[in-house]
Amino acid sequence: MIDIEKVKLFIINKLEKELPSGLYYHNVRHILDVYDTVIRHAAALELSAQDTLLLKTAALFHDSGFIIKAKGHEEISCSYAEEYLPLFGYSEEQVKIICGMIMATKIPQSPHTGLEEIIADADLDYLGRDDFFEISDCLYRELLNSEVVKNEKEWNALQVDFFEKHHYFTSLAKELRDGNKEKHLKIIKSKITKHT
Repeated sequence: MIDIEKVKLFIINKLEKELPSGLYYHNVRHILDVYDTVIRHAAALELSAQDTLLLKTAALFHDSGFIIKAKGHEEISCSYAEEYLPLFGYSEEQVKIICGMIMATKIPQSPHTGLEEIIADADLDYLGRDDFFEISDCLYRELLNSEVVKNEKEWNALQVDFFEKHHYFTSLAKELRDGNKEKHLKIIKSKITKHT
């Protein structure tokens, strides 16, 4: 019997100790946010205990590769899953499914299974939430810090591009988040218009 609480404690401790500073968005708070979101989705969709366990595990590990680097972190996250999860009693097949879910969060997202769609949506759940601007500000600070963007103008342009390419996969996420996501996009576009 796998004890998800032990797994959670292990990976959260590792992340708290080893994640580099300057990750204002890709940090433990984001991991736990995605974890809570997959739990809500699994409950709403009445998933089995087994599928819920796999989703929760993938959520906990999906950004652990940021310990090493941002680019290609999903592959590193998978290697952590392959290294550590068997120690907690996960089978080879379970780890394979979890790695599939971790890879489904890679941008641009291309999930292939129902579980992969759920975690892909959970990873970007904030786009259509009321706390969107607060969270996106953390991502802006992180990208500024790592010199991915130079200023707010570049950041807003990046966000518009991202929003226009992104779509939710599950009908649940579409129903919950699409309306708000559209409102957020309009606000970002209006900021760009003001600055031009």
